Amino acid sequence: MAYTESSAPASTAPNSNWPRWLRRNTMELVACCVIGLGLFMLLQPFALFLYTWSFLTMLGGTVMFMVVSKFPE
Repeated sequence: MAYTESSAPASTAPNSNWPRWLRRNTMELVACCVIGLGLFMLLQPFALFLYTWSFLTMLGGTVMFMVVSKFPE
């Protein structure tokens, strides 16, 4: 049987019960922004307080990225 356009599935996007803001793309962007914030905190020369918390901020963003990468799209 030949593959025709009419036998193709209408939609390849799965229906998900997850809220739109909890989808993988959005949350991965948030995790990357947290990592970037931690990098900025590490490299800025103004406040020792920001430098002190920079490693934990980057670590939290990295863990968040690893968890969020398992979310549905």
